[in-house]
Amino acid sequence: AIHNKEVRRLVQSGERHRQLQDNWADTHYITFSACDAEDARRKAFARYPEDKGFVIEQISLSQDD
Repeated sequence: AIHNKEVRRLVQSGERHRQLQDNWADTHYITFSACDAEDARRKAFARYPEDKGFVIEQISLSQDD
């Protein structure tokens, strides 16, 4: 579960982010293939960098069938 704190702040004040869509103020549920939670966190931040305002709200591990 990931959102962007900068977009969220701007949307709440009636403004828009210059690069990201307003829907990044909402939580996005994104699936990564990973060995464990830390591997998932590393992959998530590689794609959605913390220094660009992205926040990981939650990591849930699923079991293979």
